[in-house]
Amino acid sequence: MHTLGRIIGIGTMAAAAFTLVACGSDDKASSTPSSSPSSVAKATASAQGAPAASKGRECTAEDIGVSGDFGTAPKITLPDNCDPPKKLITKDLIQGTGPGAASGQQLTMNYALITWSNGQKKDSSFDRGTPFQLTLGGGQVIPGWDQGLVGVQQGARRLLIVPPDLGYGASGRSGIAPNETLVFVTDAVAVGK
Repeated sequence: MHTLGRIIGIGTMAAAAFTLVACGSDDKASSTPSSSPSSVAKATASAQGAPAASKGRECTAEDIGVSGDFGTAPKITLPDNCDPPKKLITKDLIQGTGPGAASGQQLTMNYALITWSNGQKKDSSFDRGTPFQLTLGGGQVIPGWDQGLVGVQQGARRLLIVPPDLGYGASGRSGIAPNETLVFVTDAVAVGK
C-alpha cells in the first residue's frame, strides 16, 4: 500500500510537470508559428498516442486556406478550431475544362501533401518539378485519390482531405504517422483516355 501511494505521488508530479511543459513559456523562442497552442496540443496528443480533444465540429473544405495559381506550389493553411473530417472531402478550387476523369483513365497530376496533425509538408511534385502519372481506379494510389479524383477536369485544382481509412490507415508510412488525415492540393495537368 505504501508503494502504491509512492507510485501515485510520482505519477501526479510527472503529470504536473508535463502539463507545465506542454503549456509553453512566454519567451520568444516559443512564439514561432509552429509552437502555437493548437500545434503543441496536437503534438502532445500525437506523442502520447491519444486523440486530441475535440473542438466540437468537423472541418469542411471551406475551413482550409489554399493560395496560389494552377501550376504553382500552393500554400495550404489548416484551421485550429475544428476537427479533421472523418469522410473524404473534395472541392474544386479552380475549375477545369473538358470531360471529367473516369475510372481507367490516365491522369497526370501535380500535388502537394501536408499532414493534419502538424501541418507539415510531406511531399510535393511541384517541388520536384515532375508531375505524377496514374491510372484512376487502378489501385496505384491511396483509395482517397482513386475516389477523390473521379470527375476531375483537365486544368482543375482540387482539394482532397483524406481520412486515415482512405489514406495510410493504422500502419502509417515512412514520415506519416498512423491514423493521419492527409490534405492534398492537386492540379490536373492532363486527363487522358
